[in-house]
Amino acid sequence: MSPGQIIVLAAPVFFLLMALEWVVDRRRGRRSIALADAIGSLNLGLLSQTSAGFMVLLSLGLYTLVWEHFALWRSDAFWTAWYGWLLALLLYDFCYYWLHRMGHEVAVLWAAHAVHHQSQHYNLSTALRQTSSGALLGWLFYLPLALAGVPPLVFVVVGLIDLLYQFWVHTEQVGRLGWFDRWFCSPSNHRVHHAVNDDYLDRNYGGILIVWDRLFGTFREEDPRQPCVYGTRGLLNSWDPLWANAQVYAGLARDSWRTRHWADKLRVWLKPPGWRPADVARSDPRAPFDIDDLPLFAPPMGAALRVFVALQFALLLGGAAAFLWHVEGLPRAEAVLWFAALAACQWALAAAMQGRIGMGLALMIEAGALATASGALGLWEWHWLFKPLAMIFAIFTVAASACQIRPGAVFDHENKSIFLLLLALIGSLAGDVFLMLDGTLFDGLFLPGLVSFLLAHVAYLGLFRQGAPWFAAPRALGAMLAVAAAMYAVLVLGGLPAALRLPVAVYVLLIALMAAQALARHARLGAQLPGTRAVAAGTLCFVLSDALLAIDRFVQPLPWALAWVLASYYAAQALIVGGMLRAIAAPAAAAPAPDAPALQGAGA
Repeated sequence: MSPGQIIVLAAPVFFLLMALEWVVDRRRGRRSIALADAIGSLNLGLLSQTSAGFMVLLSLGLYTLVWEHFALWRSDAFWTAWYGWLLALLLYDFCYYWLHRMGHEVAVLWAAHAVHHQSQHYNLSTALRQTSSGALLGWLFYLPLALAGVPPLVFVVVGLIDLLYQFWVHTEQVGRLGWFDRWFCSPSNHRVHHAVNDDYLDRNYGGILIVWDRLFGTFREEDPRQPCVYGTRGLLNSWDPLWANAQVYAGLARDSWRTRHWADKLRVWLKPPGWRPADVARSDPRAPFDIDDLPLFAPPMGAALRVFVALQFALLLGGAAAFLWHVEGLPRAEAVLWFAALAACQWALAAAMQGRIGMGLALMIEAGALATASGALGLWEWHWLFKPLAMIFAIFTVAASACQIRPGAVFDHENKSIFLLLLALIGSLAGDVFLMLDGTLFDGLFLPGLVSFLLAHVAYLGLFRQGAPWFAAPRALGAMLAVAAAMYAVLVLGGLPAALRLPVAVYVLLIALMAAQALARHARLGAQLPGTRAVAAGTLCFVLSDALLAIDRFVQPLPWALAWVLASYYAAQALIVGGMLRAIAAPAAAAPAPDAPALQGAGA
């Protein structure tokens, strides 16, 4: 049985204990558990587990390599006896102590470990809040076990035991435990570890045994007079699981890039967390840490959103469980596709929780991710469901937004921007259906599909004209026309049928003009109107998607072409819809360009 399958079987126990903790928490009136925070932590736990299947090739593969060729003593009979298992667990916990400690003392290791500390709450869901990048360097700390001859199977099992033990210590519902606190990692000891109070910071690293901390001078006892304050000293302020994993790495990379001193470019990664080169600290100072000024990140969630989030997360749990159960038997490319689809769904759920996107747009992204994976893997019945469903959700989202913009929840039929956006989405839906059916149930639907997308792009071009002059960025226009000319030449030389040369030429020119206009719109209005950058990025994704589709169909079949085409296509649609809705709903956008009409629906 794989570690992923063991986690799936253990999950009901985790959730049962979390439910029990919630009941006890409510009865005691502590309110230490919040729905959004708990789901944010569990979302990170899912991402950690689904990505672990790829990381194991690195960590366990390198461990096995060292064990096979450099072990100082090999005796499977010893290590599989009860005393061998016990010794292996003791050695593992010792190595874990040093990995954990260095994770707080070396910036690049903290970048991975920080994920576990980002929650401002402390409960059992926090235990499942795990990093997805820890194995990149963490395997180095366990090489002493390989040198000692601990077999890979024993290493994996004792590692799982060490990890599972630490689940129960993440709670505020269990107080001091007397003699147990002196020897073992306990809830009291681990609360200290998660606190950012000056007296508690960087203490109590032990996984199972707290003895290591007592031996090496890192132990600190919980003081009831000094309540623990949880989180990190650089607050995440986001539910995004992808950004949670990237936040600290991004900060280190930014400081490493900005410093003028080559030695400091390396020191940034190896110094303790918080260290910054002097020149960067002067040019970009940060406010000193103040424990009395740590606002709790808790974006408001209405009743409908809470129900939506709960249902969506339940579905995500089911999908992740199925993935973990079967991932070891899947071809690597197929596993990557399903992992990417799950990650996209997790991001969409988190963005909806945070209010960055609406529920409809989240459903569109999720349907698009599932349409991409099912299409690339030839699961046509599911593909035929999710592909049109993605655009239906987009159309519904725009229509619902139009009702919200106008008082009285009446559809804003006079809003030209809404009208053009809906027209573009309807044309895209028709194009999706035609291309989906072409060559499967019917033949000869490629040209109707092309015409449908042509009309959709005409609508998009008109949409991007709202509030901006025509092609106000000459360099962008020239660049996009050059790309269009090169693309058309590749298609013609690659064997584009003569009957399609004219409509394809019009299509290529139109999409180039659409992208150029979106870039010009961002250049002119980006500082005043939200969403223009997303729209411009969306049009570039459209260029990429259409280029991949044309090359695959007329020049040279591409590996996993449908996956790349659909992924970039749905990214384009989501970016454009999200960006335009932000712009349309923006209150009193800045005055439009002198030679352009006002952007309808933007407060003009």
